Amino acid sequence: MARYHGRHAAAKQDGTSAHRRFLGGSRLRRGLGATAVAAVAMAALTASQAPGVELGGKGADGSNGRTDGGNGAPGDDSYHTELPPLETPNPPGSAPGAPGAGGDESGIPASVLAAYKKAARSLASSSSGCGLRWELLAAIGKVESGQARGGAVDKEGTTLRPILGPVLNGEGFASIKDTDGGEYDGDAAYDRAVGPMQFIPSTWARWGADGNGDGKKDPNNVHDAALAAGRYLCADGRDLAVKADLDRAILSYNNSSDYLRTVLAWFAYYRDGAHGVPDGEGVLPTSPGAGGLDDRPAKGSPERAGDGGSGGKKPGKPGKPSDRPSKPGNKPGNGGGNTPSPSPTPPGKPTPSPSPTAPASLERVGAQEFTAVAGDDFAGSPRVKAETSKGKGVNGVRVQFEIRGETGAVFDGGAKRKTVSTNADGVATAPRLSSGTKAGDFTVRATAPGRGLKAVDFRASVTAAQADTLARTGEGALESAKGGDFANDVEVKATRKGKAASGVAVSAALSGGAKGPFFKGADNKPLRALSGLKTNSKGVLKLPQLHADDNPGTYTLTLKANGGAKLTVKLTIKD
Repeated sequence: MARYHGRHAAAKQDGTSAHRRFLGGSRLRRGLGATAVAAVAMAALTASQAPGVELGGKGADGSNGRTDGGNGAPGDDSYHTELPPLETPNPPGSAPGAPGAGGDESGIPASVLAAYKKAARSLASSSSGCGLRWELLAAIGKVESGQARGGAVDKEGTTLRPILGPVLNGEGFASIKDTDGGEYDGDAAYDRAVGPMQFIPSTWARWGADGNGDGKKDPNNVHDAALAAGRYLCADGRDLAVKADLDRAILSYNNSSDYLRTVLAWFAYYRDGAHGVPDGEGVLPTSPGAGGLDDRPAKGSPERAGDGGSGGKKPGKPGKPSDRPSKPGNKPGNGGGNTPSPSPTPPGKPTPSPSPTAPASLERVGAQEFTAVAGDDFAGSPRVKAETSKGKGVNGVRVQFEIRGETGAVFDGGAKRKTVSTNADGVATAPRLSSGTKAGDFTVRATAPGRGLKAVDFRASVTAAQADTLARTGEGALESAKGGDFANDVEVKATRKGKAASGVAVSAALSGGAKGPFFKGADNKPLRALSGLKTNSKGVLKLPQLHADDNPGTYTLTLKANGGAKLTVKLTIKD
């Protein structure tokens, strides 16, 4: 996964080396017996590799495949370790890519396959192209999330349910403190890898892409994730047609020689032939990990609709051993070789069923858009409902509301982020929202930290400050002798709903055409109209010095404020 390793990922989050963080949790999981089995399987696979593909071995620089120049840390074991079948996807005499050619493992869900191909085409036509083949994206997608959990995506390519990696709290994996406020992974304490291509939030912040042109960068969308992964693999001027650069790119995703060999095996397999299958019918990995067989939703949920409740086809048939070698990591002494089916859950550790009272989603309640005039409070507040899969409200769920964007808006008390709990109906209401003095648009995002639920966004906008009243602050007469200066300044105060209105735009215009009172411009030439004036923090505006020409008479000065307030004052030039 593009999450802890390589120069682009979040290495050294806590000041210690990545090597030390991983050493305790990864190497102990790899058994010597399983390593031998994997080596035999790899040797067999080399008989059917696509041109130019090598499974491990020495790279172009003779470095045993470790060409990433990274930190040398072992992998984290959270990827899927199954290897492809030993037979080629397309038997002799069949057309490459022909429907039905090859086994179940060569089938890639249609939406996922389209995303990989689109990303590769997009990069090939851009300056960032590096010889990326879509089959490499497919290989990584296979070991990271089982091709987006067997193609469990909606028509836009977004996963029906978040695909999350392990909590990176230092217990067997890296320790990466939260970097996104739980925005992507639902965890405000630690980061988790997210989506079909398993990006950690801090890496997504740099490499995230909009692959489907909807104006958003969503790691849970397979089009966005595939394009981001392609850009990540192409970084640093790599040429993926060169073995050393190909190895380096894969190792930047997960700096593990076992990971490298597994990805290369699937890369070669898909290059020999692959075909599309309906979304939701892709084969799910049996090894633990994000998007695998042990990561399916509850039976009867919408995500499993259409697959007979299987959540994706299982490899092999009942009573028949799988034709794939056992995954690396089996304990020595288990006989190695093939495994007939996933191991049952150990006694005393039953897999818990989803709680019927647990929140399954956050849903918007009421308005989606809110507006306010600068300086005012918003009339309403964003609201969401925490619901079970059956639509019942869940009480006591902690919901975080966060103001996002360049704005002066704040919640009651001046905070940009507030957490509240849902009521008996499952509804959480954001605290009172004040607009501040800056006009513009922003977003209020609602999340349930640690729950893995999709965030809900509300749009908010602040319009320019307004005034409903303008009044002079003094009462002195505004008079001047011919060719003199007016003795009293013109000072006004703007208010809105009885309160001082700061930052209100005001214009000023003098009657009399080319004669009568005037202001002076920067070049000392007479000005008889001013714009761009604004009231100060107390709602007060003091106009520049007024001057009189040699034309006696009575004139007017008209002031207009944004929001409709208007004031006319009399000016007199004495003879």
